[in-house]
Amino acid sequence: MIDRQLKIVSLIPSATEIVAILGLTDAMVGRSHECDYPPEIQNLPVCTQPKFNPEGSSREIHNRATELLQSALSVYRVETETLEKLEPTHIITQAQCDVCAASLAEVEAVVANLTKSHPQIISLQPNLLAEVWADMEQVAMSLGVDGNEVISQLKYRVKACSEKTQNLPVNDIPKVACIEWSNPLMAAGNWIPELVKLAGGNSLFGVVGKHSPWLKWEELLIANPDMIIFMPCGFDLERTRQDTMELINRPEWQDLPVVKSGKVYITDGNSYFNRPGPRLVDSLEILAEILHPELFNFGYGGIGWVKL
Repeated sequence: MIDRQLKIVSLIPSATEIVAILGLTDAMVGRSHECDYPPEIQNLPVCTQPKFNPEGSSREIHNRATELLQSALSVYRVETETLEKLEPTHIITQAQCDVCAASLAEVEAVVANLTKSHPQIISLQPNLLAEVWADMEQVAMSLGVDGNEVISQLKYRVKACSEKTQNLPVNDIPKVACIEWSNPLMAAGNWIPELVKLAGGNSLFGVVGKHSPWLKWEELLIANPDMIIFMPCGFDLERTRQDTMELINRPEWQDLPVVKSGKVYITDGNSYFNRPGPRLVDSLEILAEILHPELFNFGYGGIGWVKL
């Protein structure tokens, strides 16, 4: 039963999904401008806004965000007046990436100036799958619910995938380049290399538990991946398709063996891969479908991923 005194504000999409899977959607009173899942939270008051125009090409977005950060400015604005009116008991935020959401320091500064409430701040900073489970446990404990059953179900799905791939012959394990940003080029790090391994692949460039690394075009050519999977941060399937057009129009693109073999894929990174919450398990299943269609068919094709 939900504690009717709970008034939760989530300032990051992954946290909103954690709150939802724990059965506390009805206790949410506010969200970030990027929180869009589950659909029933979309009518909640918005408590953050970007300080830059999030539209345009990858290069334009990158330049705008970088300019703000280099000027020692935060990329997002926390709506103090909105929080004041909502009087939350808990605010969930993150301390992982200043480009992904409002920084912990800014949230703490805003909360210190609230007069009508003194909410508990729950800060998440996962880099590995195990840390996502730990974050879910932390959120559940802080909000007074039991998250063990939900977490166990997610772990079971992970185990079901990994058991099918752990004994694959070396020659059946593809070299995979996961691309998190196309201009400038960035490979996917943090939890993505771990998911690739669990799905039966060998992740190039990204290192398990480490931030996503910038990538030179020449490195991609030299590595000669068996598969390329695009998962740009914050982009859905159609936006990703549009974003990759600039990259694939490069003369060198058509010379890549992986392009000639037709093993290039685009995904809905915004819904899945970019969010360190419950749907990372869906992300694993998407990777498993792409990497080993002979072993897996979860039905994400056309929804979570398509061949480019």
